[in-house]
Amino acid sequence: MTTVDDNKPSQPTVRRKRDLHSMSHGEIVELVAELGQPKFRVKQIEEWVWEKNASSFDDMTNLPKTLRQKLGEVASLGGVEEVAAQTSIDGSKKYLLRFPDSTAVECVGMPTKNRLAVCASTQAGCAMGCAFCATGAAGLTRSLTAGEIYEQVMHVRDDFNTRVTSVVLMGQGEPFMNYDNTLEALRRLNSPDGAGIGARHLTVSTCGVIPMILRFAKEPEQFTLAVSLHSAVQRTRDYLMPGVKKYSLMHLYDAMGEYVDKTGRRPTYEYALIKDINDSDEELQYLCDFCRGTLAHVNIIKLNAIPHSKFQPSTDERADEFVRRLANVGVEATVRNSRGADIDAACGQLSQKVLRS
Repeated sequence: MTTVDDNKPSQPTVRRKRDLHSMSHGEIVELVAELGQPKFRVKQIEEWVWEKNASSFDDMTNLPKTLRQKLGEVASLGGVEEVAAQTSIDGSKKYLLRFPDSTAVECVGMPTKNRLAVCASTQAGCAMGCAFCATGAAGLTRSLTAGEIYEQVMHVRDDFNTRVTSVVLMGQGEPFMNYDNTLEALRRLNSPDGAGIGARHLTVSTCGVIPMILRFAKEPEQFTLAVSLHSAVQRTRDYLMPGVKKYSLMHLYDAMGEYVDKTGRRPTYEYALIKDINDSDEELQYLCDFCRGTLAHVNIIKLNAIPHSKFQPSTDERADEFVRRLANVGVEATVRNSRGADIDAACGQLSQKVLRS
């Protein structure tokens, strides 16, 4: 018979520290009240977390030292470690960042005159399996929290020491497979109490997850939408983008029409031009037919060549022909020059090089 020793001391309960980036305004209000502090401390703390991107409680110099100590006992500031970075001759910079749980993601800073654009990731890895994408080859590790998406942008801001003017969630992962965190991050980036970036300068890029496109159309903010199309021929798109095979082009066409009707905003179709895959005359004609009479803008992308990949970029002349033919049917199109062509700029390249070495 086993007896229980009632006099044996119980194990102390260890309170897990919560990352302030993961806490809502209401939760921070509750925390401040629990610590016996006046309400105005909430705004001060949130300014340090969201606007100043504090990496230590000691940085919060307008808070009493005793409060900083208490915060350090019950909460954390998350933070990211820069594992690697590469700077291109065009000024863009690719980062590999690691979170406290060792999950690593990529983001990119792209400066131009008086502007700084950031391409951020919404997931570590990706489950969509796009054939030409280095990230897809590695699979999905996990989705990121809203705070982790936001922190990428702040890391780039602080590294360049300049304000971020636009963000595109076009890095690793499918944003609409992490919808709630993606939207929360967009709202924080848009908030005057956060990064203060205008909604029309915040873009989500999706492979074409139709239910989430329709949900996104109902959101009150004027965030912008880009859809990775890459082919208007069903068999080609299924080959290139197996993760969205169940969403047919016909249904995507209808969903995008509904999106435009509800929002009045111009969506963008991303089209990475791949030699002998989606750059034929037939592919071009189907693309013209798909986009004709719609509000969409087409971004023709020069594919970043990935070492050992069977997919190679098409020619500049072919890209120009796509733009010309689309213009002939009334569709606005531009060639987007890929930034960082001299570094590991394509999604997943830097992480695979560093983490597997």
